[in-house]
Formats: sequence, structure tokens, C-alpha cells
Amino acid sequence: MHAKYVAALTIVAGLSVGAARITSQDVEAGRKKAEICAVCHGLDGNPPQPPLPILAGQTARYLYLQIRDFQQGRRTEPQLTPFVKDLSQADMLDLASFFAAQRARPTAFKSDEAKVERGKQKAAETLCTMCHLGGFMGQNEIPRVAGQPYEYIVKQMHDFKYGRRTNDAGSMTSVSKTLSDGDIDDLAHYLADLY
Repeated sequence: MHAKYVAALTIVAGLSVGAARITSQDVEAGRKKAEICAVCHGLDGNPPQPPLPILAGQTARYLYLQIRDFQQGRRTEPQLTPFVKDLSQADMLDLASFFAAQRARPTAFKSDEAKVERGKQKAAETLCTMCHLGGFMGQNEIPRVAGQPYEYIVKQMHDFKYGRRTNDAGSMTSVSKTLSDGDIDDLAHYLADLY
């Protein structure tokens, strides 16, 4: 066999094993570990009330990275810190796998049709689907934002815009700085309305 071919196969096999670690953790172990999360995020990752994010159906990779970022202080939420500070990597992967395997449910938010239309236009203008994909279902490290609570969407966009959240590669920070408060409101109506 040609040496370059063997080297390429070795790299691909290594990447596949690394990806498997992120996506094939123990969902049932995650269910047990998630019991403490239920008070705020609901038993299945659908929070009982806004402005908390829906974890159900989120990408496992994104969830893992966010838990890790909270633990390491790259993202802050004082109420969450005590719950994540002692988690092992296996705990974080199990939790991420559990919540990713759950089904997101629609919120009770009633959107404004005119704002939804303006939000849809602004999303197209700012090329949101380049990262969040069509339907805003997310991919890998990019979150699913479709159907997230209106209040959560507004808070996160403001946090990116005003530098209170910086644990991205700069994409959301750059985009959000171009948005007015009205744009953010419109986008939040549009995204909260998607399912």
C-alpha cells in the first residue's frame, strides 16, 4: 500500500474515533446526571419558563463546549457555575448527549407577524444560515436557534453585541454589533417562531 494512502487512512480513522467520543456517550448516564438540571431546564431540556434556553435537541458538540466554557469561565452565569464546576469531561459529554437526544417543544411565545417578516429579511441580509444552516437547526459548534425562547435570543444577541459574551470565534460578536435593538427584536420574533 502507498505510504501516503496509509497515512491518510490513519488520520481519517483517528478523526472518526475522536468524533465518536463526542456523539456516542451514554445517554442514560446523562439522563441520571441531568436530574439536577431539571429544576431550571426541565426534565427533558425544555425549560418550564423563559428566559432559559431549550437544551433539548441542541447539537451535542455545542452543548459540550458550552458546559465546558461555563466550567472554565469563558462563559459566565452565576447560577450555573456551582453545578458545572466539578463535572468531569465524561459527565459533560453524557449530559450533552442526553439533551441532544431529547425533542425540543414549541414555546408559548406569540410572535408579531410584521416583526417575523422583518426578522426573516434581516437574517437573510446578515447571512445567518451560513453558520446556523437552513431552518436554523445548527451544526457541530453552532447552536440550533430555531424555536429558542424570545427572551433568551434577545439576551444572547445583546450579550454578544455589548461584549458580555465572547466565547465564539468572533462571528456573532461581529454580526451583532451591526444590529440595532429593533433588528434584534425582529430577529428574536423570527427565530422564536421557527419550528
